[in-house]
Amino acid sequence: MSDYLVTLESAWVIKDVKSMGDAVSIAISEAGKRLNPSAKFVEIEAGMSACPYCEGELSSALVVANTALVDLMLQIRVFRAESDEHATRIAKSVVGKALRDIPLKILEVQEI
Repeated sequence: MSDYLVTLESAWVIKDVKSMGDAVSIAISEAGKRLNPSAKFVEIEAGMSACPYCEGELSSALVVANTALVDLMLQIRVFRAESDEHATRIAKSVVGKALRDIPLKILEVQEI
């Protein structure tokens, strides 16, 4: 049995927001509130994308008509999993219970 670090990506919708910075802050805060009672050990940060032209990092948030779509990265340590697939199922179960109706995608699974 091994320990794993599982990184998940989630899409968070924020309504009535004025700027991209506010949208990211609100998304991280709301995700933290929903994860706090049952999964407060999950690390949350804003996602970043690589610019195809300059190869710099860009914020993965979009604001249109005072509504934002924010990319959040969630990291969770899974202990004593049988395989990386087992660690993935555990991570999606723990995070998915706290963040109902939020789409989740596995980005990376690292054995630690």
